[in-house]
Amino acid sequence: MNILKNPYVGTGLSHPELADVPFPSPDVQATKALLARCPVAGVTPLHSVPSLADALGVAEVWVKDERDRMGLGSFKALGAAYVIACDAENGAARGTTYVTASAGNHGLSVAAGAAAFGARAVIYLAHTVPEAFADRLRATGAEVVRAGDDYEASMEAAMQAADDMGAVLLSDSSWAGYTARPHQLMEGYLALMAEVFDRMNAPTHLFLQAGVGGLAGAAAAIARRHWGDDLRIIVVEPEFAPALIASIKAAGPVQTQGPVSAMGRLDCKVPSLIALKGLARDANDFITITEAEGQAGADLADAHKLGSTPSGAAGLAGALALGAQLGLGAQSRALFILSEGPEA
Repeated sequence: MNILKNPYVGTGLSHPELADVPFPSPDVQATKALLARCPVAGVTPLHSVPSLADALGVAEVWVKDERDRMGLGSFKALGAAYVIACDAENGAARGTTYVTASAGNHGLSVAAGAAAFGARAVIYLAHTVPEAFADRLRATGAEVVRAGDDYEASMEAAMQAADDMGAVLLSDSSWAGYTARPHQLMEGYLALMAEVFDRMNAPTHLFLQAGVGGLAGAAAAIARRHWGDDLRIIVVEPEFAPALIASIKAAGPVQTQGPVSAMGRLDCKVPSLIALKGLARDANDFITITEAEGQAGADLADAHKLGSTPSGAAGLAGALALGAQLGLGAQSRALFILSEGPEA
């Protein structure tokens, strides 16, 4: 485990590679308007879990439960499918081929969005992604291509394929020269937090798990605007994929190295530049958790009838491992996002 107090909170990073990168948008109005017209969209549960609060030694625990978002089993349903829905509003989705790489549920969101709006989805997966997930993508109508031994290699293959095919690359990450679509994709995630605001008082701590950082960046931006500077925002990454914490330490984006993590949906070695720029401004702390700690978080969630995965319960794992060092105590009110179901 590792913990880093963010020296840039409130101001953000000044780095040449981030100069032309936008901050995550905190404006949820367009997202809410489009989702209101979606027949499968619905508000996901927000649970108050007193037994989990007792286990963590805090006053309140709240869990935003994304395990059945739009029937896809993950918060990612709000991302790529939202971008494709926006294209459809502009008459640009039908007949379009969308290409992406995925470490997990982003691919399902692309596939579902393409199927809903008459488009084609081609999803590149690393060889380490389980075949059961590839089968889920195929069942949703996507074409699956295996490429590379990790997410970064599969993304390189997807980028080349999109260029060769004249297709639309729809990544949930961002890099220099590629920010418009991931910026819009992250706007879809804002709906998740907007659903929380009317149903609970301000928490003292918000734990956000991160792979490339899209969910964390979007959630932190809107939460900081809504709840102000008293909120402590903690970003949680696998020890094997510390892209954000390493970039904060280096004062600029870096590519990290590490073994394959069992927190597969978070196993991304390079940060999204939009997410990094936003989290450098909005997050108070960056932490990493070990593989064992990730599993302990999933086990704790399951023990309280909130079955998930080490990826989906990584925020909870971070609180379990480092809560005292992050100021969790008897008066604390902690908010977690359960980002996927147990078989996602």
